[in-house]
Amino acid sequence: MRMPLKLATAVAACCALLGGFLVAAPAAAVEIRCSDVDLPVTGPLGAPATVHGRFCLPDGPAPAAVQLLVHGGTYNSAYWDLPYDPDRYSYQRDMAKHGYATFAADQLGSGGSSKPLSLPLLLPVLARSMHEVVGHLRAGRVGGTPFSKVVIVGHSVGSGIVAAEASTYQDVDGVILSGMTHLPSVPALTLGVLFGLQPAFMDDQLGSLGSDPLYFTTKPGARAGLFYATENSDPQVIAADEATKDQVSVPGMGTVAVFGIVLPATKAIRVPVFQAVGEKDILFCGLFALRDCSNGGTLRPAEAPYYAPEAELSTYVLPGAGHSLALHRNASLYRDATRDWLRDKVGVAVP
Repeated sequence: MRMPLKLATAVAACCALLGGFLVAAPAAAVEIRCSDVDLPVTGPLGAPATVHGRFCLPDGPAPAAVQLLVHGGTYNSAYWDLPYDPDRYSYQRDMAKHGYATFAADQLGSGGSSKPLSLPLLLPVLARSMHEVVGHLRAGRVGGTPFSKVVIVGHSVGSGIVAAEASTYQDVDGVILSGMTHLPSVPALTLGVLFGLQPAFMDDQLGSLGSDPLYFTTKPGARAGLFYATENSDPQVIAADEATKDQVSVPGMGTVAVFGIVLPATKAIRVPVFQAVGEKDILFCGLFALRDCSNGGTLRPAEAPYYAPEAELSTYVLPGAGHSLALHRNASLYRDATRDWLRDKVGVAVP
């Protein structure tokens, strides 16, 4: 028996309505825009220099806030936008898809930025250059948008630079530190330096950058053991990491470690702080590190004394991840936690 046309139409409409409640239509893909930008800064000894970076944001009206991303030693801005499986591993593109703007800077001495002599490239110079980038972001010199809020984000050595920048200049609205604690594993770091690093001019991949003897990089094949928990890592990610590795100033890295992390610069930060590490980070959570990185709840009591009350410290541990937590298989959990913190603690939210 055929259903009357009017009744059939009503049933179809009802089912469509119920289906709308039960099965959500797939969200439209968010278009993103990324561009490379060069910004003038002050280098060592007051010399003019340039910071190169990649700026990414969702298509349409620009957000009111931006994250300034500062990579770690022997990395460059590719850490935040790895050229392999970007839908899974690019911090920048994932943030843009969720409505957030980011500017990933190459530190002085790496990537497309100026490469001054390594000896005077110390923590105060590196922090000042990022302070000047913050000024460019607020003034609208990146993408033509003056950002009312800037959150500065660091990884590893970059976290020490970020801590020094935020505490010295008091010019940001929030601070994110990743891949660091205040009591690292000295034995692991020592072994990593002795057996995992070499002068960049001796490296087949980076030797063309120059002959400065105090720029170092990782030895071929060393990154897997230093930066990854391999059981939670894609071998092709590690290969892409190796292919995009960079150099770091040894004097700069030394002053960052001592004055940016261990002593610490974080005590003078007066805005909310989010500190994230990988559970299996051998450099900061391994043997002799004196830190329980099993979860954020156990990490916070140990780290809180290094911060002022105004920092309202939040801690997060990415399960099963090594030092470069943004490049592990479950890195999306870390990015989700970062967005939750941006919304709740800094008031940075998107529609």
